[in-house]
Amino acid sequence: MEEKILTRHPKGKNGVNIIRSKYETLRGIIFKILKGKELTQIQVMELVNETLKGKFQGSISKYAKATLLDLEARNIIKRIYSAPQKYALN
Repeated sequence: MEEKILTRHPKGKNGVNIIRSKYETLRGIIFKILKGKELTQIQVMELVNETLKGKFQGSISKYAKATLLDLEARNIIKRIYSAPQKYALN
């Protein structure tokens, strides 16, 4: 049985349980994608999908969104409220 992590949500909503290895994979990819950049959620999701296509079991978008929200809730990344909203490393 694989270890799981309960994600957080920036608005205090319930998180989801994710297998830790998937979370760590997505976390690392999101860090690389955002390093030195400000990207919209759509851009982040497209780059995560490109990186993991054919190498990941399950819904990449679902896991990536949960990981993105968790990193925001933990103040590891920040949401920039502009038009359109963007994400960046904190």
